[in-house]
Formats: sequence, structure tokens, C-alpha cells
Amino acid sequence: MKTPDSKNDSSLHAKPLAERMRPQRLEEVYGQDHLLGKDCLLPKLIRENRVGNLILAGPPGTGKTTLATVIASESNCHLIKLNAVTSNVAELRESLKMARYYGAGKCFLFVDEIHRFNKAQQDLLLPDIESGDARLIGATTHNPRYYVNDPLLSRSQLFTLHPLPVPEIERSLLHCLLEKQRGLGARGCQGAPKAINQIARLAEGDLRKAYNMIEVIVEGLPEKGVVSEDTVAQFAKERSIRYDRDEDEHYDTASALIKSMRGNDPDASLYWLAKMLVGGEDPRFIARRLVIFASEDIGLADSRGLLMADATFRACETIGLPECELNLAHCVLFLATCPKSNSATLALAAAKQAIRDQPVQSIPSNIQDRHGRNQKYREDEEEGYLYSHNYPENISGQSYLEKDLSLFVPKSAGTEKSVAGRLAYWKNLKREVNQKEN
Repeated sequence: MKTPDSKNDSSLHAKPLAERMRPQRLEEVYGQDHLLGKDCLLPKLIRENRVGNLILAGPPGTGKTTLATVIASESNCHLIKLNAVTSNVAELRESLKMARYYGAGKCFLFVDEIHRFNKAQQDLLLPDIESGDARLIGATTHNPRYYVNDPLLSRSQLFTLHPLPVPEIERSLLHCLLEKQRGLGARGCQGAPKAINQIARLAEGDLRKAYNMIEVIVEGLPEKGVVSEDTVAQFAKERSIRYDRDEDEHYDTASALIKSMRGNDPDASLYWLAKMLVGGEDPRFIARRLVIFASEDIGLADSRGLLMADATFRACETIGLPECELNLAHCVLFLATCPKSNSATLALAAAKQAIRDQPVQSIPSNIQDRHGRNQKYREDEEEGYLYSHNYPENISGQSYLEKDLSLFVPKSAGTEKSVAGRLAYWKNLKREVNQKEN
């Protein structure tokens, strides 16, 4: 017959290791020294129950839910938990009612995945937060400046949690192997230092992921077995990487790819491309970014870049995965090793700025259209257009703006250097033609 204590032990060990090992006190929280370190203000505010409304942002497994639980525990407050994924308006209203009942000084309302609440649901929190009838702790894996309403964000203190460093994850894994009541100590397994380091690195800063990995590995070992490099290697064969399409990781990785190519680093460029492909990114999205990059960052320094990128985009549409991955790799390496010039980007920006800041120039009459429907309106006007092909080097000396502007400034990268020389030659030739006519 089970005793009450044995029943509690059974229910405890039925929970995942990450849940069992969740810290109960502030000193048990791993990492986040920038928030919870020795000279930080937050621990003092927590222990004195002087914490206001908080938004905790950070990647999965960095301790957002844990910190919310510890804050409530250290402050001797109730913690009313909501998950924005599963909660509706009725449940949110009921939770706010409970928060008002306990009072803000004795209660926190914790909303996990708060970015999942729509605008109306987030707005529903505002009256009680603004009046001080409820204290909010919101947790999100997304950038709160994009996903949390400005009024709610302005009434809260934002804290960003960082991915846990490898040494901190190693320390937590070694601790859970020894901890008998909540951890895996009852099995008597040991961890080889290199194997523990491998797990910590594979976790990518996510402590929950590290706990899940070591739990599965230990459960597959005999009692008093050893977590070795070989067992970790077997487990890691089918691991998945963190890559959320259409979310922050998606845009951050795309940014890393573009900036690596811009910085002429083919190895880094190929690495970020591989991460996007392994993470299941749509190859057409990558190809579209390459087409943009070819003109934005290479331009006239090597115009083949645009041709290559366009061909890659068409290959992704017509061939598809997995073969088009080779086309993407080919193009990324080509673009990363091309000479770079943003003169086209700067010239377009300068032209738009001239349109905005100056009176819009009229089209000179000698280059206006005199065909089609415009012909009957200009039959009596002298055309005055000088056909460029009738002149040496196609330089007639005429102007194509009422007032000359200097918008395009060629650079000396790649083939653009020859463009700069050609333009300078034509400019001198035009000056000579105009001097002869005058």
C-alpha cells in the first residue's frame, strides 16, 4: 500500500525532468547574471515584494516561466497562471477578477506566450494594470516591441533573458544527475565531461532542451551507466534545430546570411544558408533575398550577380527541393565572393531625395514624346531632339534635365571601375561638343 509520501513521489517523477528541476528559490536560478547577479537591483526588489509589471522576453528554455514562479514565491504572493495559446476572453476576465480579489500586493497574474493574445485581449489587461488592481508578468519568445501593444509595454518593465551559456547548462546537468528527489540521481548514472559538454552545446542555450536530452539518454541506459560521447552522438543524429519560420529566428537568420555575403565571408554565408535549409525554410524566400542582394550590394561591380540570382530563383521554382539547394549554394558563394558596390542603392535614394526636396523638373521639350497620341498636339513644334546615334560615341551634347544633377557616384570595385572611367570620358566629350557649338 502506498503512503501519502510515496504517492507524491510517484506524481513528481511522472512529470518531465525540466519541470521537476524547476528552481524554487532565486539562488537556484541558472544564468541571467545581467538581471540576477550580485549587484543587480531586481533580486532586492523581488525579496521586498516591490516588483511592478514585468514583460520577460527571451528564447525558449531561458527561464521566463521559472523566473515568474520564483518572483511570486520569494514575494510570498499568489501566482495566477494563464497561457495565451489556450485561454479565451472569459478565462482572462475570470483571472483578472481573481487578481483583484487577492490584491496586487499579494498576487501576480502570469500570462505565458503573451504575444499570442490579440490586441483586444491585451487591451483587456490595461484597466486593472493601470489602476494598480493587478500586477502582470508576461512572457514571450518574440520581440515584445512588435508583438506587445505599446500601452501595455509602456506600463511594464521589460527584461530580456539570454540563452544560457554552456558552462551554466553543464552545471545544471551535473546537478540533475546527482539530485535524487527531483532529478536522475536515483538511477546512479554518471556523465563523462565531454558528453555533458556535447549536450550543453546541442541545447543551443535552451536548458529545457538540455534536460529533455539527458532524460531520454539516461532512461535508455542501465542503472549506474555512463552518459558517454557515443550515446550523445547516437541521440544527436535526429536532433532538430530551433528555427521558427515566419518568426524572429527566420528574420534573424536571413539577416545573418545577407550580412555575411555583404562582408565577403563565403563560409559564414554558407553556414547560415544551411541553417535555413535544415530548418525547413522555403527556398524561394531565400532566392528572393538573393535577387535583391545582387542589385543592392553588388550592382555594377559585377552585373552577373543579378543574372545568377535570377537564374537561381527560377531554378527554385522549377526544380524545387532538394536539388535546388545546390543552386542556392552556388549562388550564395558567387555573391559572397563578388566585388561589392551599393552605388545603385545610393543613386536611387539620391534621386528620390531630389524629387522630395526640390521642385520637380519639367521634361525638356526636345526629349518629350512626339509619337502616337501626342503627335497631333505638337505638329507645329520644332522637335529639337538630337538623335544620339548620329554622333561620335553617341554624345550629342544635349541635356536631358532642365538642371543637371549628380546622383550616381560610381565606385572603384570590380567592373564598376571601368564604368567610372567611361562616364568621365563622356563628360569631357560632351563638354568639348558644347564648346564647339558655342
